[in-house]
Amino acid sequence: MSLHVPAPPTARARPTSLKDLFWSFTWLAMQGFGGVLAVVQRELVDKNQWMTLDEFVEDWAAAQTMPGPNVVNLCIMIGERYFGWRGALVALAGILAMPLVVLILIALLYAQVAHWPEVQGALRGMGAVAAGLIAAVGLKMVPALRKNPLGLPLCALFAALCFVSVAWLRLPLVMVLPLLGLLACTLTFLRLRG
Repeated sequence: MSLHVPAPPTARARPTSLKDLFWSFTWLAMQGFGGVLAVVQRELVDKNQWMTLDEFVEDWAAAQTMPGPNVVNLCIMIGERYFGWRGALVALAGILAMPLVVLILIALLYAQVAHWPEVQGALRGMGAVAAGLIAAVGLKMVPALRKNPLGLPLCALFAALCFVSVAWLRLPLVMVLPLLGLLACTLTFLRLRG
């Protein structure tokens, strides 16, 4: 098996300009309440078709291994892919500018109503919805794992080990990610090499 190499940006749908890139990431960011994974996948793969599902899974995995918010890392990678360093900066501005303004306004409002039981209940409800969105996108990404050099069973094993380590054993992600990630990368390298 060979490692997947993305097609050149000119061979597929792409942002038409820096302005298009900025507004696309602004729109994406403004939909991402409680978790953006579902929105990012829908916007970049299904709607804009700037990447395939396989590319999304690979780029999202890379974005998760870098410090900082995953979606910010991903938007920088995509902006750079299409427009170089200027694209990276424009994509970053698009993903952060409007949400920052909205966050400041919400923080000012929340300070006034945080003690209301209705507000506390609504926030708990939003947490459940966000967890459901993340689970749904995770399940939607499973077909892309069939093409992974490790195969679906080993990918499922790594996912289960990560879940058990972080959720049940309460091990720090900063410890689990390098250990399982290094093991998965080593096994993938050996499979691709042999």
